[in-house]
Amino acid sequence: MKTILVATLLILVSASAGFSQQTPKALTRAEFDRLLDRPEKLLIVDVRRLDEISAVGGFPVYLNVQIDDLEKELAWIPKDRVIVTVSNHGSRNNKAAELLISKGFTVAGTLGAQTYEEEGGHLLKIVAPKPSVSSNGGSKK
Repeated sequence: MKTILVATLLILVSASAGFSQQTPKALTRAEFDRLLDRPEKLLIVDVRRLDEISAVGGFPVYLNVQIDDLEKELAWIPKDRVIVTVSNHGSRNNKAAELLISKGFTVAGTLGAQTYEEEGGHLLKIVAPKPSVSSNGGSKK
C-alpha cells in the first residue's frame, strides 16, 4: 500500500511539474501585430543567421542571437519585456522559447518570419549599397 501511495505521489508531482512549464505558442500575424503596437514592452529575439535575415527580411528592431549562443547571452536579454522568438518557420524559435521560459523569461510566443509574410505581414528588406566605382575602374574605399 505504501509503495502505491509513493508511486501515485511521484506521478502527481511530475505531472504538475509538466503543467507548470509554459509551452511556446505559435503566434498568428494578428497576435504579433497587436504586440508590435506596444514596442516598449516587446523584445523580438531573432535566432536566424544574418544571411537569412537579409534574404528573407526582418523586423524594425530585434535582438539577433544565434540559437547555439543563446544560453551564453542570457545576461544581455532584459527580463522586463515580453519576448517573441523568431526563425524562418518554427523549429529554432521553439527551441529558443523553451530555453528562455526555463530561465524565467516571459515569452508571448514564437513566430516564423516567412509564415508572417505569407499571412500578409510586412518584413523589412535591407539591400546593401553597391560599392561606388572610381573613374579608373576600381572601387572607392
